[in-house]
Amino acid sequence: MRVIGAMVVSGCGSAVGADYRRRKGHACQLLQMICQFLQLRGEMDAKKPPQCYKKFKQDEIMPYTDLIAPARAYSTRGRQGTGNALPNLTVLQTTEVSEFDAVVYKPVVCLVLQGAKVTTIGDQSVTLRAGSALIVSHDLPVETKIVSASEAEPYLALIVSLELGVLRSLYEQIGSVSDELTSLRSLSSGPAAPAVIETIGRYLALMTSSLEAEVLGPSILREIHFRLLMSPIGGMLRSLLSIDSHASRVARAIVQIRRDFRKSLSIPDLAQLAGMSQSSFHGHFKQVTGTTPLQYQKDLRMIAARDLLRTGRHSVASAGFDVGYESPTHFSRDYQRKFGTAPSKERPAVAEPA
Repeated sequence: MRVIGAMVVSGCGSAVGADYRRRKGHACQLLQMICQFLQLRGEMDAKKPPQCYKKFKQDEIMPYTDLIAPARAYSTRGRQGTGNALPNLTVLQTTEVSEFDAVVYKPVVCLVLQGAKVTTIGDQSVTLRAGSALIVSHDLPVETKIVSASEAEPYLALIVSLELGVLRSLYEQIGSVSDELTSLRSLSSGPAAPAVIETIGRYLALMTSSLEAEVLGPSILREIHFRLLMSPIGGMLRSLLSIDSHASRVARAIVQIRRDFRKSLSIPDLAQLAGMSQSSFHGHFKQVTGTTPLQYQKDLRMIAARDLLRTGRHSVASAGFDVGYESPTHFSRDYQRKFGTAPSKERPAVAEPA
């Protein structure tokens, strides 16, 4: 590790690649990421960073506000059907605040550029404001609410879908880490790390060239995964690197619940799949997701039922039956508790014949 460290320190002067020499601070930004890596491995004292690391903290970095214009341009190109659709990247833009809405999040990072949004699952709730990022490490049924948006300053966020396969492919380079699961959450938020902002910005810039998107896109996406792993809010992602971690075991159970959410839930079977005792599985599941396995399944059922009802092709009873309920009364009661409205009111109104 001393050899690597020496190479990197010399890199602040001359050994780093040309791309890092073009912009102020990039060489030291590279050093920052490697220092974080060494600190996670316990091979560097986090309280005594190198002088170049300290200098990086004072250097000019890309502010998140630099991404507002290109994010809007990408959103406009998408609506008009022009430009390149970059894999794994979505821009969310709205001028109106919203009520709480229940959705299922897949693993993503959300970088908020304007406005504010609240995301909740179980006992976990985070408020995202401009300049903050949210990492969702597992498939989660959440409730979201946009609390700040206007015509003058719309809510604007960049969302990058994460791939477990890409994360796991970094294991050979990063190795195992020692984050305590008790301090980790599947909703992890905080100020967006400068390296994350810069890397997402470079990926967003590929929208102007299909050739560059094809050639450079996969490597930049991989770098985004790495930057998130090494960021202060990447603890749960780091836990997922090991296929035998509690986070990975819970993830296996989540896959099973999502696939069979219409069926009766068997906690003993899920615990066996996760390789845990029933009590240990229940505790770790709630630690990771913020909710219990039964509530997780119920939330999936409610979201699926609402989607069915809104098509107008299902009665209340048939929608409930389709998502696994045997009793329409039980279904209606759970639906009312979840959404605050009767399921019959979700069905589109039928126009009266002329």
